[in-house]
Amino acid sequence: MIRAFAQRSLVTVIGNGELVKSNYNYKLIDVSHTVEHGMITYKGLPAPVITDHLTREESKNYYAAGTEFQIGRIEMVANTGTYLDSPFHRYPDGTDLAGLGLYSLANLDGMVVRRLGTERAIQVAAVAGLDLKARAVLFHTGWDVRWRTEGYSDGAHPFLTEGAAKYLADAGAALVGIDSYNIDATDDRSRPAHSILLSQGIPIIEHLCGLGELPDQGFKFFAVPVKVKDFGTFPVRAFGIVPNK
Repeated sequence: MIRAFAQRSLVTVIGNGELVKSNYNYKLIDVSHTVEHGMITYKGLPAPVITDHLTREESKNYYAAGTEFQIGRIEMVANTGTYLDSPFHRYPDGTDLAGLGLYSLANLDGMVVRRLGTERAIQVAAVAGLDLKARAVLFHTGWDVRWRTEGYSDGAHPFLTEGAAKYLADAGAALVGIDSYNIDATDDRSRPAHSILLSQGIPIIEHLCGLGELPDQGFKFFAVPVKVKDFGTFPVRAFGIVPNK
């Protein structure tokens, strides 16, 4: 049996294994974690269980000779991998995943705010004076290097202060993301960053990764979850489009 897989254009491989189509005038930068069986994202929440609903061997009973399929099954909590919070995650009358407009999630002007090696609390000073209106504002702390280690959830992660969250909301940010364990300090049970941003209809993305591959500005950002009704959070394939120079 001959299996042919079409290759539409030439590709090159960059450091993280990402394939870049070399005849395009842009590159795609993936900034989301891979979801795997047994992977813990948030301490205390269960890991995803990934199995077969229908194995390839079993599928042979339903199709012509030489034709087989796999139908997968995944059981997981919404807060798995790199995920997006809609207002419904925090507020019962907030917009759910199905209600989010695509213009609030895709083709956004992106901005990366670098906070490497600084104090945990991200203050107003980190964003004061920046043009934040209608932008996806992504905080690059470097915490993602601890992903899937005990240190990732040790409670010492970088977070956004209440003042910084209010400044972002007042400035009209479209979306806010971070490569940390939580956008809030987990010892603050009022969760001010979540509360402020989601109350203003600003989606939040947590557990980003690889933000060092993105420029500070001059890129488009996408993070679109599955369109699920009465659901507040779901994993996303987050990525940036960066023009090739």
